[in-house]
Amino acid sequence: MGKSRYIGYVGTYTKKESKGVYRFELDLDEKKLRNVELAAELDNPTYLTVNQDNSLLYAVSKEGEEGGLTSFRLDQQTGDLHQLNSQASPGSAPCHVSVRSDDKLVVSANYHTKQAEAYLTNEDGSLQPAKPVIHEGSGPHERQEKPHLHYAGFTPDEKYVIVVDLGSDTITTYQPNDGQLEQVSIWNAKPGSGPRHIVFHPNGEYAYVMTELSNEVIVLQYKENGTFEDVQYISTIPEDFTENNQGSAIHISSDGKFVYAGNRGHDSIAIFKVLEDYTVQFVDWTKTEGDWPRDFVLDPTEQFVIASNQNSNTLVLFERNHQDGTLSLLQKDVYTPEPVCVKFLTK
Repeated sequence: MGKSRYIGYVGTYTKKESKGVYRFELDLDEKKLRNVELAAELDNPTYLTVNQDNSLLYAVSKEGEEGGLTSFRLDQQTGDLHQLNSQASPGSAPCHVSVRSDDKLVVSANYHTKQAEAYLTNEDGSLQPAKPVIHEGSGPHERQEKPHLHYAGFTPDEKYVIVVDLGSDTITTYQPNDGQLEQVSIWNAKPGSGPRHIVFHPNGEYAYVMTELSNEVIVLQYKENGTFEDVQYISTIPEDFTENNQGSAIHISSDGKFVYAGNRGHDSIAIFKVLEDYTVQFVDWTKTEGDWPRDFVLDPTEQFVIASNQNSNTLVLFERNHQDGTLSLLQKDVYTPEPVCVKFLTK
Protein backbone atom coordinates (compact mmCIF):
# COMPACT_ATOMS: atom_id res chain seq x y z
CA MET A 1 0.00 0.00 0.00
CA GLY A 2 1.35 3.39 -0.96
CA LYS A 3 0.88 6.53 1.03
CA SER A 4 -2.53 8.14 0.59
CA ARG A 5 -1.81 11.65 1.89
CA TYR A 6 1.01 14.12 2.26
CA ILE A 7 1.30 17.04 4.67
CA GLY A 8 2.40 20.39 3.26
CA TYR A 9 3.26 23.76 4.79
CA VAL A 10 2.68 27.25 3.44
CA GLY A 11 4.85 30.26 4.20
CA THR A 12 2.88 33.51 4.07
CA TYR A 13 2.93 37.26 4.41
CA THR A 14 1.07 38.40 7.53
CA LYS A 15 0.12 41.87 6.29
CA LYS A 16 -3.64 41.22 6.12
CA GLU A 17 -5.40 38.06 7.29
CA SER A 18 -2.61 35.53 7.69
CA LYS A 19 -1.32 34.60 11.14
CA GLY A 20 1.82 32.65 10.18
CA VAL A 21 2.74 29.20 8.86
CA TYR A 22 -0.18 27.12 7.55
CA ARG A 23 -0.52 23.36 7.12
CA PHE A 24 -2.64 21.37 4.67
CA GLU A 25 -3.11 17.84 3.37
CA LEU A 26 -2.89 16.52 -0.18
CA ASP A 27 -5.21 13.53 -0.55
CA LEU A 28 -3.74 11.37 -3.32
CA ASP A 29 -6.80 9.15 -3.72
CA GLU A 30 -9.30 12.00 -3.94
CA LYS A 31 -6.79 14.29 -5.73
CA LYS A 32 -7.74 17.13 -3.41
CA LEU A 33 -6.20 19.66 -1.06
CA ARG A 34 -7.85 19.65 2.38
CA ASN A 35 -7.72 20.98 5.92
CA VAL A 36 -5.80 24.23 5.52
CA GLU A 37 -5.14 25.41 9.08
CA LEU A 38 -2.72 27.53 11.09
CA ALA A 39 0.32 25.50 12.17
CA ALA A 40 2.37 28.20 13.91
CA GLU A 41 1.82 31.88 14.64
CA LEU A 42 4.71 33.88 13.21
CA ASP A 43 5.23 37.32 11.69
CA ASN A 44 5.89 37.25 7.91
CA PRO A 45 7.20 33.66 7.56
CA THR A 46 7.29 34.08 3.78
CA TYR A 47 9.71 31.27 3.07
CA LEU A 48 10.37 28.01 4.84
CA THR A 49 12.24 24.75 4.42
CA VAL A 50 11.98 21.23 5.85
CA ASN A 51 15.03 19.06 6.55
CA GLN A 52 15.59 15.71 4.86
CA ASP A 53 14.13 13.45 7.54
CA ASN A 54 11.11 15.73 8.16
CA SER A 55 12.06 16.39 11.77
CA LEU A 56 12.81 20.12 11.52
CA LEU A 57 11.26 23.16 9.82
CA TYR A 58 12.98 26.53 9.47
CA ALA A 59 11.02 29.67 8.61
CA VAL A 60 12.08 33.23 7.96
CA SER A 61 10.44 35.52 10.50
CA LYS A 62 10.11 39.08 11.72
CA GLU A 63 10.15 40.18 15.35
CA GLY A 64 9.30 43.85 15.76
CA GLU A 65 12.09 45.79 14.05
CA GLU A 66 14.24 42.71 13.64
CA GLY A 67 14.30 39.85 11.16
CA GLY A 68 15.81 36.38 11.11
CA LEU A 69 14.89 32.73 11.30
CA THR A 70 12.74 30.56 13.59
CA SER A 71 13.35 26.85 14.10
CA PHE A 72 10.67 24.22 14.82
CA ARG A 73 10.67 20.58 15.82
CA LEU A 74 8.19 18.80 13.56
CA ASP A 75 5.82 15.99 14.56
CA GLN A 76 5.62 13.85 11.42
CA GLN A 77 2.41 12.07 12.44
CA THR A 78 0.31 15.11 13.28
CA GLY A 79 2.22 17.77 11.38
CA ASP A 80 2.36 19.88 14.55
CA LEU A 81 5.18 22.41 14.91
CA HIS A 82 6.94 23.00 18.24
CA GLN A 83 9.09 26.12 18.28
CA LEU A 84 12.73 25.63 19.31
CA ASN A 85 14.18 29.14 19.05
CA SER A 86 14.62 32.26 16.93
CA GLN A 87 17.63 34.28 15.90
CA ALA A 88 17.03 37.84 14.76
CA SER A 89 18.99 41.01 14.05
CA PRO A 90 18.00 44.59 13.15
CA GLY A 91 16.31 44.97 9.76
CA SER A 92 13.75 43.19 7.62
CA ALA A 93 13.16 39.43 7.60
CA PRO A 94 15.05 37.33 5.04
CA CYS A 95 13.20 36.03 1.96
CA HIS A 96 14.77 32.58 1.52
CA VAL A 97 16.13 29.78 3.70
CA SER A 98 17.82 26.40 3.08
CA VAL A 99 19.16 23.67 5.36
CA ARG A 100 22.09 21.35 4.60
CA SER A 101 21.34 17.61 4.62
CA ASP A 102 23.35 17.03 7.82
CA ASP A 103 21.19 19.67 9.59
CA LYS A 104 24.32 21.43 10.85
CA LEU A 105 24.14 24.54 8.66
CA VAL A 106 21.21 26.78 7.68
CA VAL A 107 21.57 29.69 5.24
CA SER A 108 19.29 32.59 4.40
CA ALA A 109 19.17 35.47 1.91
CA ASN A 110 17.88 38.94 2.72
CA TYR A 111 16.35 41.12 0.00
CA HIS A 112 16.51 44.32 2.04
CA THR A 113 19.70 44.22 4.15
CA LYS A 114 22.18 43.13 1.40
CA GLN A 115 23.12 40.16 3.59
CA ALA A 116 23.36 36.41 3.31
CA GLU A 117 23.47 34.69 6.67
CA ALA A 118 24.87 31.35 7.78
CA TYR A 119 23.64 29.72 10.98
CA LEU A 120 25.30 26.78 12.67
CA THR A 121 22.78 24.61 14.54
CA ASN A 122 22.75 22.98 17.95
CA GLU A 123 22.19 19.25 18.54
CA ASP A 124 18.41 19.69 18.71
CA GLY A 125 18.30 21.69 15.47
CA SER A 126 17.93 25.08 17.15
CA LEU A 127 19.86 27.96 15.62
CA GLN A 128 23.06 29.64 16.75
CA PRO A 129 23.52 33.36 15.99
CA ALA A 130 23.95 34.31 12.33
CA LYS A 131 27.27 34.95 10.65
CA PRO A 132 26.51 37.41 7.83
CA VAL A 133 28.26 38.38 4.60
CA ILE A 134 27.37 41.68 2.94
CA HIS A 135 26.96 42.09 -0.81
CA GLU A 136 27.74 45.28 -2.74
CA GLY A 137 26.80 46.33 -6.25
CA SER A 138 23.87 47.50 -8.38
CA GLY A 139 22.36 47.14 -11.85
CA PRO A 140 20.78 49.25 -14.60
CA HIS A 141 17.13 48.52 -13.71
CA GLU A 142 15.26 50.94 -11.42
CA ARG A 143 14.90 48.15 -8.84
CA GLN A 144 18.63 47.45 -8.83
CA GLU A 145 19.79 50.42 -6.77
CA LYS A 146 21.55 48.04 -4.38
CA PRO A 147 21.94 44.28 -3.80
CA HIS A 148 18.68 42.38 -3.35
CA LEU A 149 19.54 38.82 -2.34
CA HIS A 150 16.71 36.41 -3.12
CA TYR A 151 18.09 32.89 -2.71
CA ALA A 152 20.65 31.07 -0.57
CA GLY A 153 21.11 27.32 -0.94
CA PHE A 154 23.57 24.51 -1.45
CA THR A 155 25.24 23.00 -4.49
CA PRO A 156 24.29 19.34 -5.13
CA ASP A 157 27.47 18.07 -3.47
CA GLU A 158 26.87 20.59 -0.65
CA LYS A 159 30.47 21.76 -0.89
CA TYR A 160 29.36 25.33 -1.59
CA VAL A 161 26.62 27.81 -0.74
CA ILE A 162 25.06 29.65 -3.70
CA VAL A 163 23.61 33.14 -3.24
CA VAL A 164 21.50 34.71 -6.01
CA ASP A 165 21.41 38.53 -6.04
CA LEU A 166 18.65 40.18 -8.07
CA GLY A 167 20.04 43.67 -7.40
CA SER A 168 23.52 43.23 -8.82
CA ASP A 169 22.79 40.51 -11.43
CA THR A 170 25.16 38.06 -9.76
CA ILE A 171 25.38 34.52 -8.44
CA THR A 172 28.05 34.19 -5.76
CA THR A 173 29.59 30.90 -4.71
CA TYR A 174 30.74 30.66 -1.09
CA GLN A 175 32.61 27.98 0.80
CA PRO A 176 31.26 27.55 4.34
CA ASN A 177 34.02 27.39 6.94
CA ASP A 178 32.81 26.85 10.51
CA GLY A 179 29.67 28.77 9.65
CA GLN A 180 31.51 31.63 7.97
CA LEU A 181 30.87 32.11 4.25
CA GLU A 182 34.08 32.61 2.25
CA GLN A 183 33.73 33.86 -1.33
CA VAL A 184 34.90 31.49 -4.09
CA SER A 185 33.59 33.03 -7.32
CA ILE A 186 31.02 35.40 -8.83
CA TRP A 187 29.03 34.77 -12.03
CA ASN A 188 27.52 37.80 -13.76
CA ALA A 189 24.13 37.60 -15.47
CA LYS A 190 23.07 39.85 -18.34
CA PRO A 191 22.75 43.39 -16.86
CA GLY A 192 19.20 44.16 -15.77
CA SER A 193 18.01 40.54 -15.82
CA GLY A 194 17.57 40.28 -12.05
CA PRO A 195 18.31 36.61 -11.23
CA ARG A 196 16.04 35.39 -8.42
CA HIS A 197 16.05 31.59 -7.85
CA ILE A 198 18.18 28.65 -9.03
CA VAL A 199 17.67 24.89 -9.30
CA PHE A 200 20.24 22.25 -10.22
CA HIS A 201 19.74 19.42 -12.66
CA PRO A 202 19.85 16.01 -10.91
CA ASN A 203 23.17 15.31 -12.65
CA GLY A 204 24.75 18.23 -10.73
CA GLU A 205 26.37 19.60 -13.89
CA TYR A 206 23.75 22.12 -15.01
CA ALA A 207 21.58 24.72 -13.29
CA TYR A 208 18.50 26.72 -14.23
CA VAL A 209 17.97 30.29 -13.04
CA MET A 210 14.72 32.28 -13.04
CA THR A 211 15.07 36.02 -13.57
CA GLU A 212 12.55 38.40 -12.06
CA LEU A 213 13.19 41.49 -14.19
CA SER A 214 13.84 40.09 -17.69
CA ASN A 215 11.46 37.09 -17.26
CA GLU A 216 13.89 34.47 -18.53
CA VAL A 217 15.21 31.06 -17.67
CA ILE A 218 19.00 31.00 -17.83
CA VAL A 219 20.68 27.63 -18.39
CA LEU A 220 24.12 27.42 -16.77
CA GLN A 221 26.84 24.81 -16.81
CA TYR A 222 28.16 24.22 -13.31
CA LYS A 223 31.77 23.25 -12.61
CA GLU A 224 33.08 21.36 -9.59
CA ASN A 225 35.17 24.38 -8.57
CA GLY A 226 31.97 26.36 -7.93
CA THR A 227 31.92 28.41 -11.14
CA PHE A 228 29.16 28.80 -13.74
CA GLU A 229 29.09 29.36 -17.50
CA ASP A 230 26.16 30.70 -19.58
CA VAL A 231 24.53 28.24 -21.96
CA GLN A 232 21.10 29.69 -22.84
CA TYR A 233 18.63 32.50 -22.12
CA ILE A 234 14.94 31.82 -22.96
CA SER A 235 11.84 33.93 -22.23
CA THR A 236 9.13 32.70 -19.86
CA ILE A 237 6.33 34.95 -21.21
CA PRO A 238 4.68 35.37 -24.62
CA GLU A 239 6.36 37.86 -26.97
CA ASP A 240 3.17 39.91 -27.20
CA PHE A 241 2.62 40.14 -23.41
CA THR A 242 3.37 43.78 -22.56
CA GLU A 243 1.89 44.12 -19.07
CA ASN A 244 3.91 43.98 -15.87
CA ASN A 245 5.37 40.54 -15.23
CA GLN A 246 7.84 39.49 -12.57
CA GLY A 247 9.44 36.06 -12.72
CA SER A 248 9.04 34.12 -9.48
CA ALA A 249 10.05 30.53 -8.70
CA ILE A 250 11.74 27.76 -10.65
CA HIS A 251 11.61 24.01 -10.05
CA ILE A 252 12.75 20.88 -11.88
CA SER A 253 11.33 17.36 -11.94
CA SER A 254 13.52 14.78 -10.22
CA ASP A 255 14.06 12.91 -13.51
CA GLY A 256 15.58 16.11 -14.92
CA LYS A 257 13.19 16.16 -17.87
CA PHE A 258 11.09 19.26 -17.18
CA VAL A 259 11.72 22.74 -15.79
CA TYR A 260 8.82 24.86 -14.46
CA ALA A 261 9.00 28.64 -14.04
CA GLY A 262 6.49 30.97 -12.38
CA ASN A 263 5.19 34.24 -13.87
CA ARG A 264 3.55 36.90 -11.70
CA GLY A 265 1.48 39.20 -13.90
CA HIS A 266 1.01 36.73 -16.74
CA ASP A 267 -0.08 34.54 -13.77
CA SER A 268 1.17 31.31 -15.22
CA ILE A 269 3.63 28.49 -14.91
CA ALA A 270 5.84 28.16 -17.98
CA ILE A 271 6.77 24.57 -18.82
CA PHE A 272 10.05 23.69 -20.49
CA LYS A 273 11.39 20.36 -21.72
CA VAL A 274 15.06 19.63 -20.99
CA LEU A 275 16.82 18.53 -24.19
CA GLU A 276 19.76 16.15 -24.53
CA ASP A 277 22.28 18.99 -24.28
CA TYR A 278 20.49 20.29 -21.13
CA THR A 279 19.18 23.40 -22.85
CA VAL A 280 15.42 23.84 -22.60
CA GLN A 281 12.59 24.04 -25.11
CA PHE A 282 9.30 25.80 -24.37
CA VAL A 283 6.30 23.46 -24.07
CA ASP A 284 3.31 25.40 -22.72
CA TRP A 285 1.90 27.90 -20.26
CA THR A 286 -0.59 26.90 -17.58
CA LYS A 287 -2.61 29.69 -15.98
CA THR A 288 -2.51 29.53 -12.18
CA GLU A 289 -6.21 30.48 -11.82
CA GLY A 290 -5.28 33.30 -9.46
CA ASP A 291 -3.33 36.49 -8.97
CA TRP A 292 0.47 36.70 -8.48
CA PRO A 293 1.74 33.08 -8.22
CA ARG A 294 4.62 33.68 -5.84
CA ASP A 295 5.75 30.05 -5.86
CA PHE A 296 4.64 26.50 -6.59
CA VAL A 297 5.80 23.00 -5.72
CA LEU A 298 5.84 19.47 -7.09
CA ASP A 299 4.42 17.05 -4.52
CA PRO A 300 6.64 14.11 -3.39
CA THR A 301 5.10 11.78 -6.01
CA GLU A 302 5.51 14.50 -8.68
CA GLN A 303 2.04 13.56 -9.89
CA PHE A 304 0.79 16.98 -8.78
CA VAL A 305 1.82 20.65 -8.73
CA ILE A 306 0.44 23.13 -6.19
CA ALA A 307 0.63 26.85 -7.02
CA SER A 308 0.32 29.61 -4.41
CA ASN A 309 -1.41 32.80 -5.58
CA GLN A 310 -0.35 35.50 -3.14
CA ASN A 311 -2.81 38.26 -4.03
CA SER A 312 -5.91 36.07 -4.45
CA ASN A 313 -5.23 34.02 -1.28
CA THR A 314 -5.46 30.63 -2.97
CA LEU A 315 -3.70 27.35 -3.44
CA VAL A 316 -4.41 25.63 -6.77
CA LEU A 317 -3.91 21.93 -7.50
CA PHE A 318 -2.81 20.60 -10.89
CA GLU A 319 -2.18 17.08 -12.10
CA ARG A 320 1.16 16.66 -13.90
CA ASN A 321 1.71 14.54 -16.99
CA HIS A 322 5.05 12.75 -16.53
CA GLN A 323 5.39 12.17 -20.28
CA ASP A 324 5.05 15.69 -21.66
CA GLY A 325 5.26 17.78 -18.47
CA THR A 326 1.92 19.50 -18.97
CA LEU A 327 -0.42 20.46 -16.13
CA SER A 328 -4.19 20.07 -15.91
CA LEU A 329 -6.37 21.81 -13.35
CA LEU A 330 -7.94 19.72 -10.58
CA GLN A 331 -8.89 22.18 -7.84
CA LYS A 332 -8.76 25.96 -7.47
CA ASP A 333 -9.74 28.60 -4.92
CA VAL A 334 -8.43 26.68 -1.90
CA TYR A 335 -8.41 29.58 0.56
CA THR A 336 -5.00 30.19 2.14
CA PRO A 337 -4.17 33.72 3.30
CA GLU A 338 -1.29 35.52 1.53
CA PRO A 339 0.55 32.35 0.45
CA VAL A 340 4.15 32.62 -0.70
CA CYS A 341 5.89 29.24 -0.73
CA VAL A 342 4.76 25.63 -0.28
CA LYS A 343 6.89 22.76 1.08
CA PHE A 344 5.95 19.12 1.61
CA LEU A 345 7.01 16.53 4.10
CA THR A 346 8.74 14.08 1.83
CA LYS A 347 7.59 10.78 3.30
